[in-house]
Amino acid sequence: MSGNTTGVLFRVTTWGESHGPALGAVIDGCPPLMELTEGDIQTELDRRKPGQTKASSPRKEGDRVEILSGVFEGKTTGTPISLIIWNRDTRSKDYDALRNVFRPGHGDYTYAQKYGIRDHWGGGRASGRETAARVAAGAIARKVLAWEGIMVGAYTIALGGVKAEVGIMTEAGQNRFNCPDPVGAIKMEAALKKAQKVGDTLGGIVEIIVQGCPAGLGAPVFDKLDADLAKALMSIGTVKGVEIGAGFAAAGMTGSQCNDPLLPSGFAANHAGGILAGIASGQDLVIRAACKPIPSIAKEQHTVDINGNPVKLTIEGRHDVSVIPRILPVCEAMVCLVLVDHLLRQRAVTRIPATSAI
Repeated sequence: MSGNTTGVLFRVTTWGESHGPALGAVIDGCPPLMELTEGDIQTELDRRKPGQTKASSPRKEGDRVEILSGVFEGKTTGTPISLIIWNRDTRSKDYDALRNVFRPGHGDYTYAQKYGIRDHWGGGRASGRETAARVAAGAIARKVLAWEGIMVGAYTIALGGVKAEVGIMTEAGQNRFNCPDPVGAIKMEAALKKAQKVGDTLGGIVEIIVQGCPAGLGAPVFDKLDADLAKALMSIGTVKGVEIGAGFAAAGMTGSQCNDPLLPSGFAANHAGGILAGIASGQDLVIRAACKPIPSIAKEQHTVDINGNPVKLTIEGRHDVSVIPRILPVCEAMVCLVLVDHLLRQRAVTRIPATSAI
């Protein structure tokens, strides 16, 4: 299977399956002499791991990461960093009934069509558990960005049709959704409980804000910064749409409304989301990702088996009610990976003020 590696200079390959012995990542291109410990990575993994709330999958995975290479006496060496996360709480027997049945909304059917074989134990590489490796790699990218004063944060702005009506960022950390609207967070919690009660799931929208991104990142035509960000986020299994800045709302604006005026003091607006012609403008990057409802629901669904026979399916096992809030660190990780890669690539074009990390 190809397509498991991302990046040009900061390259990340993830490996492993949901119910295999372990999963992990190999990071090639990390600058040397950066302080890095397993604790730096663990902090991010703890935000993503299952079993933290009643609406989350009860699968109990500690997601303890081990650094196998690329770090010596607490500092990166510039050689490939290999990470491993052991699977400790697999219950593969829960999926026995799905061996010959395609789950609606999952990759079961398409994987079978492409490879002629599929891993029905949790979906294999198509499982959301694969994102643990992304978060681990993203934690390293986040540390590189921190040397440059670049900060990446994700927030819940919609869940199950409930939208955040205000944006008080200081309130975001006060609720488990990291929602900047405290009243909206309460309504989101109620919507989540209602869906769980009837055996259904909910989708939502995540907004990612990047502060401190220097102007100049990105390349014209095929390697535009917004194109790479969109691809990175769309590579997350649950994401079905990405928009930058005004996004789809720009289609309903006039040019005079959508253009961001330039003043001696800087930009007067940010409808472009911090990216013009595929290159960062120096403003905050504003990115949104639309996440679909988790397809594993307790309600009866219509599907077919591997022979094309009709089947009525009720999915059992341990599943989340929504990818939110566990998807937040995953979205942040993918944005961090893209930004570090473009930051390193920009070094070959012009000298962004350097730090001792790069």
